[in-house]
Amino acid sequence: MSGPNGAELWWQAVPDTHLERVGRAIHLLRQEFTKTLRVERLAEAANMSPSSFHQHFKALTAMSPLQFQKQLRLLEARRLLTAETVNVSEAAYQVGYESASQFSRKYSRMFGIAPKRDAMNLKADGK
Repeated sequence: MSGPNGAELWWQAVPDTHLERVGRAIHLLRQEFTKTLRVERLAEAANMSPSSFHQHFKALTAMSPLQFQKQLRLLEARRLLTAETVNVSEAAYQVGYESASQFSRKYSRMFGIAPKRDAMNLKADGK
């Protein structure tokens, strides 16, 4: 266990760790990030109580499940705005926001720039 592959061997030997459980919930979040997912459903996927799940999720990711989902949505929206030919409203709805104005506020808060301006800058930099 103290050799160069000891940690890897340890992870394989320890069944169903908190990391693996939270990993299952993260997988679900990545698959269904456009949907409204309740913490109870994520906790169930992790086979944990909601409070235990929230505590372990935050310890492993440094954010809440909701913040994690929001980040996934905004990163995908940024990709859509720069790689696809969608406008801000279309990107917002495609990633699960019901309000384009709420999406724009969250986007600006995360990236420090309005989505339309960010997309134009990123497209110009990519050319």
